Amino acid sequence: MEGRKFAVLLCAEDSDYVMNNYGGYYGVYARMLKEEGETWDEFKVARGEFPADDEVAEYDGFVITGSCSDADSNEIWICKLVVLLRRLDAMKKKILGICFGHQILVRALGGRIGRSTTGWDIGVTKIHLQKSQIFTSLKMPPSLSVIECHRDEVTELPQEAEILGWSNKTRVEMFTYGNHIMGIQGHPEYTKDILLHLIHRLSNNGLIEVSLAKDAKFKLEAVEPDREAWKKLCNCFLKGGL
Repeated sequence: MEGRKFAVLLCAEDSDYVMNNYGGYYGVYARMLKEEGETWDEFKVARGEFPADDEVAEYDGFVITGSCSDADSNEIWICKLVVLLRRLDAMKKKILGICFGHQILVRALGGRIGRSTTGWDIGVTKIHLQKSQIFTSLKMPPSLSVIECHRDEVTELPQEAEILGWSNKTRVEMFTYGNHIMGIQGHPEYTKDILLHLIHRLSNNGLIEVSLAKDAKFKLEAVEPDREAWKKLCNCFLKGGL
C-alpha cells in the first residue's frame, strides 16, 4: 500500500482523556487502520475544516467518525458534509462510516435515520452477519461482537444498499452501497477503556440515567469485542481487499 493516502473526517470533539491517552480520535483510527507507507490526514469537519476541492481526488479513501451530533440535523457543517459525501459517492471513492458516519452516509444517499424506539444501545453487541461473499472471502464467523454507543439508527436504507449485519436491537448494523461505501453502526475502533470513559461522561452530563450507566459498566466486564476481526474487515474494505 506504499504511497496510498487516506483521510479521517472527524465529526466529534476530542475529550481530554482520549487526547491524552490515545492522541485523540484520529489516533484511535490511525492505530486501527494505518499501515506502513500510508499517509493518513485528519479534517475536523465538526469545526468546519474540510478538504479543499482540489485535494479530494488525492485520497484513496475516507473514514467518517462518530459524533455527539444528530445525523439528521441541519447544522451547517453537517449539511456541508452531506454535500461532500455525495461528491465522493459520484467519484466512487472508498468511504467507511462509523456510528454517526454510518448514519450520515445513509442520509447522503437518500435513506432515513431517527431515534431508536428501544432507546440507547451501550455496551458490546453481537452482530449477526448476512451470508455474503465479503465475509466468506475473509473467513468470518456467523457473528461478531462490537462496542456500541448510540440512540439513533437507520430507519430506511437507500435504494440499492444491502444490509450486511443486524442485531437483536438494531435492524441495520452494517450496510454496503455499491463496492465503495460501507457503514457500521458500532465502534470497531473503540477499546473498552474508551467506552467506560464515554459512559462516565454521558452519565455526568445527564444524557443517560445512572442506572443505565451502572448496568452497562457491569455487563462490559464479562464480554470482549472482536476487535481484530473488525480491524481486518475495515482494512480489507478500505484498501481494495474486498
